[in-house]
Amino acid sequence: MTTTRTGPGTGGAATAGPRWEIRPEHPATPDAEALRRDYYDEVASRYWRRPATTAEIDEGLTGDGVEALAPPTGAFLVGRYGGKPAACGGVLVLDAERAELTRVYVRPAFRGTGGAGLLLAALEAAARELGARRMVLNTRTDLVEARALYVRHGYAEIPAYCEGPYMEVWYGRELDEPTPP
Repeated sequence: MTTTRTGPGTGGAATAGPRWEIRPEHPATPDAEALRRDYYDEVASRYWRRPATTAEIDEGLTGDGVEALAPPTGAFLVGRYGGKPAACGGVLVLDAERAELTRVYVRPAFRGTGGAGLLLAALEAAARELGARRMVLNTRTDLVEARALYVRHGYAEIPAYCEGPYMEVWYGRELDEPTPP
């Protein structure tokens, strides 16, 4: 599965310019690992309201369950913009009906180029390929950009389906419903 979009931004025509390519990738490749570190650095730093240390990032990534983000239990995708690693995200199968969206991240330098929506669509396609009919996720209230992305793409708040210290809001979406424009 590869998702490609030519042209800059979200409404760019298929003309010359950088393009997004989103593909499955093992989470331990150097690019995927660097993206996962950047993701954890950003969410931890925002939560603690201070820069996360290298040791804290290492600790957060140790035993984080990323190995489950491979078929048949999940998928991990890396997005490249103009060939540069720029985004990542994962899907984890929860049961026969649901998959969980996790570790969705676009590096700040690539935000506003349309990659987040393309990444989300590719992750939903991966969940469908794994047999899921519903996507769920949890996030924090301070991650306002992520929450806005999910709502823009048809996700609605749902009751909590899991618990944890960094889980404050839960969203879900039926995968057979069209994504809003």
